[in-house]
Amino acid sequence: MDLEGKLKESGFFTSLPAGSLRQLAEICFLRRAKKREVLFLEGDEGGLFFQLLSGRIQLYRLSEDGREIAIKVVRPGEIFAEVILFEQDRYPVCGSAITDCELIAVPSRQFACLLENRDFRNNFILMLMKKQRYLTDRIMYLTSGDAESRFKSFLIEQYGESGNYRIGISKRDIATAIGVTPETLSRLIHRLTESGIMDWSRERLSIDSSYLKGTNSFGI
Repeated sequence: MDLEGKLKESGFFTSLPAGSLRQLAEICFLRRAKKREVLFLEGDEGGLFFQLLSGRIQLYRLSEDGREIAIKVVRPGEIFAEVILFEQDRYPVCGSAITDCELIAVPSRQFACLLENRDFRNNFILMLMKKQRYLTDRIMYLTSGDAESRFKSFLIEQYGESGNYRIGISKRDIATAIGVTPETLSRLIHRLTESGIMDWSRERLSIDSSYLKGTNSFGI
């Protein structure tokens, strides 16, 4: 599939008029990232933002003592690092692949020219409003729920409510994403396994779907 086709099926850019979609495809390029590859670090000068086509990307900041503070796990179809278009020309967070990924890289300067098109600009603004709502919910998420509720919310947000999942990221990355230590997550997993609620073997996770009901998801 050519780049224009990938953009059309990728999610956010789907509703763009054909002409605008073609213009966007002309300035973008595909990029692949291996698991654990760092795309950018906080403070790096940025000339690109991205749309994720497949895999998972972790956005995080580093505390003074070197701990990773999770901001978001990016899902396929979402764009990220677009802040360099408006606020500053340096990335405010770090971004790294937690699985093998395929991305569309968008040069910021050329994209800024496309924003002069009203329809294109309106679509983009709607996406930014959704992301702002996500960040507001994220603050509530990290300051209110306990580890168990965060874990359930993460599963629903990232994989749905079926209760049968293929988990392609490590338990360490999940712990970072929900704002707990790996040890805390390990104790939670052990307790849920011992109680018969969950079975986690390699990348396959089965969890009682009724256990997930009534859990709020803080996705966008």
